[in-house]
Amino acid sequence: MYKVEIQSKGEYKFAVRSKDAGFDVDAKGAHALTPPDVLLASLGSCVGVYIRKYADGAKIGLDAFEVTVEGDLGSEAPYRFRQIKVSVDLKGSSLDDRRKTALLEFVKNCPIHNTLKGDPDIEMTLKP
Repeated sequence: MYKVEIQSKGEYKFAVRSKDAGFDVDAKGAHALTPPDVLLASLGSCVGVYIRKYADGAKIGLDAFEVTVEGDLGSEAPYRFRQIKVSVDLKGSSLDDRRKTALLEFVKNCPIHNTLKGDPDIEMTLKP
């Protein structure tokens, strides 16, 4: 099971910790990622992991690639991303069309992608 703990640091700032790593979040975007940034970063880095898994398994040299994730956050309630675009730049790698298609299908197995598409149950509780 995965677990992260988020501690308030005052105002709209938070410390996020998981295992031995962590980062800060600031809802106002002052010197830290915002919560929507973190969600997009989670998707993009998960896609990156799956690109690497595909390349390693297929013995394809994809040393340099870049994933860009953009989201259109709606301005009406309920507030959510209305559209998310993921773009992968293979930095000039010479994959044929068959490999590109296979790579795109493989990265769709990323758990973050599947979670966002799957409308997961989210349970919230308050502790005294």
